[in-house]
Amino acid sequence: MRKGQHRFVAGFLLFPVALYVIFVIWPYIQTFGYSLTDWKGQSQSFEFVGLDNYTALFKDDIFMGAIWHNILFLVFIPVITILLALFFAFMLNAGGRGRSGGVFGVTGSKYYRVIYFFPQVLSLAILAVLFGAVYRSDGGGMLNGALIEFGLVDSQNPVEWLNEPNFVLWALMAVVVWHGVGFYLVLFSAAMQSIPRDIYEAALIDGASRTQSFFRITLPLLWDSVQTAWVYLGIAAMDMFILVSTMTAGDYGGGPDHHSEVMSTVMMRNFLLYGRSGYACAMGVVMLLLTLIVSVVMLRATRRERIEF
Repeated sequence: MRKGQHRFVAGFLLFPVALYVIFVIWPYIQTFGYSLTDWKGQSQSFEFVGLDNYTALFKDDIFMGAIWHNILFLVFIPVITILLALFFAFMLNAGGRGRSGGVFGVTGSKYYRVIYFFPQVLSLAILAVLFGAVYRSDGGGMLNGALIEFGLVDSQNPVEWLNEPNFVLWALMAVVVWHGVGFYLVLFSAAMQSIPRDIYEAALIDGASRTQSFFRITLPLLWDSVQTAWVYLGIAAMDMFILVSTMTAGDYGGGPDHHSEVMSTVMMRNFLLYGRSGYACAMGVVMLLLTLIVSVVMLRATRRERIEF
């Protein structure tokens, strides 16, 4: 750098870096500090307890069960969402064939984009209310009403979607997938539109099927976008607080009998309801570390050599 440029750059970065440290880094440091104490959340006085909170965490059956539920979300939500979004994006961009033999999207693709993206404009709180009506445990619920109408379920014994341990996690997962597919469809479609049509047309001339075109052309050229989607969906799967706390039974959700518990709901219950704020801070630190580990692992596991076209 030229003489004097260091001062200019330092002066330019000083204010934004200071804001980042104060409002982002410092809360993390505070949380870790509180996690080493018996802080109750209300009192300014607390005692240092070292790693006792972390030791108690791994003996807490509810929190350990919540970790496994988050892992289940982490496995299925990204895979299902990305596969559906890739399939629909491919059909909207290269799933049809024109009369001249070129490659086009299916008929009406511009309208389908709007329909698929519509769930993304709704907040998760609104989705919780809508799917609360869908999953109602009586004949008035959309799912139970349809099953009763087709004679698959007895009207006197409808399915308790959100109160049945075997169904509740999958019901929540369906909401997240329904909400996320439209956004990642648009993301993949934007990336797919940058792929020259000549590549697809050359593949068609060589006799490639749609399946071969997808796996040998589309997926390799969209891998950077898929990697980004995987990381964001993984982070979302490690959270799930809004849907679980809103749609399931219990204080801050987690019902029935902790079968839908996730780490964030256990943390908030300990922090706001039980007054075990230092213990809750330890949970927050563990959540942060697990989320960072998941992000790094996903980035490394999905890393591929960049393909130019």
